[in-house]
Amino acid sequence: MSTPHNNAKKGDIAKTVLMPGDPLRAKFIAENYLENAVCYNEVRGMLGFTGTYKGVPVSVQGSGMGMPSIGIYSWELFNEYDVENIIRVGTAGAVTDNVELRDVIISMSASTNSNYASQYRLPGTYAPTASWSLLSAAVKAAEAKGSRFHVGNVLSSDTFYDDANSLAEWQKMGVLGIEMETAALYMNAARAGKNALGIFTVSDCPLRGLSTSAEERQTSFRDMMEIALETAFSVSSK
Repeated sequence: MSTPHNNAKKGDIAKTVLMPGDPLRAKFIAENYLENAVCYNEVRGMLGFTGTYKGVPVSVQGSGMGMPSIGIYSWELFNEYDVENIIRVGTAGAVTDNVELRDVIISMSASTNSNYASQYRLPGTYAPTASWSLLSAAVKAAEAKGSRFHVGNVLSSDTFYDDANSLAEWQKMGVLGIEMETAALYMNAARAGKNALGIFTVSDCPLRGLSTSAEERQTSFRDMMEIALETAFSVSSK
C-alpha cells in the first residue's frame, strides 16, 4: 500500500510519529536518537524513518511547510497508516515578551488565520486543541529535563511574510509564538479521532529582531526533540 505522497507499506510506520517540517530534521532525529532506523519514504524528498527509542517503535517524518502540506501528510498517516499520535517538532517565532530564543513552547491550542476549518462546514468557530495525553506527558518530560518551557496558545499562520504585520495584535491576546502548521494538524487529529501535539523551539523573535541560524534549526534544538521522544515513549509504552 502507498499514497501519492508516501511509498511506505502497511506496518512500516509506528503508531507514534514525530513530525518536523524539515525532512533534514527528520533525518537528524532518526540518525541520532533512533535505533535500527529504516527509511520508509523518500517521495518528494519528504523523508520518513522508523526505528526504536528505548525499545519502543517510533517513526519520524517531514511534513513540509504550511497547513496544506501538513494537512496532506498527517491525514494520510492518521487515515491510511493507522497512526495514533503525531507530535509536531518544529520552530516558532516568539510573540510574547517573556519567550526567548531557544525556549520550548508546548502548544495547548492553535489559533489560526487560515480557512482550513471551512471544509468541516461547522456552524461556528472551531478551537484546535492538543490531546491531553500527549500534552501532559510532554510537560512532565520538560520538567524532568529542567528545560525552559511555556505552555499555551500559538498562532498557525498562512503567511510567513505578513503584509499586515499583525503580530502585535496577537501579542495582546497572549499568543506565545507563531508557526505555520499546528492548527491543521489538530483539526485532522480531531476529525480522525486521533491524538496530536505541537512542540516548538523558538528560532527567532520577530518583534525584537533576533534569530538563530539555519543549521541550528536543523540539528541543534535537542531539548524539543528529547521532550518529544520522551512523550512518544510515555504514550507508546503504556
